[in-house]
Amino acid sequence: MILATVTPTPTWYLILAALLFSIGAVGVLVRRNPLIMFMCIELMLNAVNLTFVAMAKALGDIGGQTTVFFVLVVAAAEVVVGLGIIVSIMRKRPDATADDLAELKG
Repeated sequence: MILATVTPTPTWYLILAALLFSIGAVGVLVRRNPLIMFMCIELMLNAVNLTFVAMAKALGDIGGQTTVFFVLVVAAAEVVVGLGIIVSIMRKRPDATADDLAELKG
């Protein structure tokens, strides 16, 4: 019996990235929990990173991978600040929604 090996093409990665981005976008639009919304935004960000890496591989250019490195550094800083704020709010008001957080504007 001969097993055929299938090599994933950049198109597969782009389809996966589009699927992940769509799941994240639906999560942001549907859910009202700020923590869940934050995770969906991170999912969307990683879908874009996957697109950058797939296109960098397809074009034989390192620019996309370099961009992903900087995006991940900025995302790490965002997680530290954003997650700290969200967790502190959720500790004081466990039933807080995204609409309640709009009151923080002042």
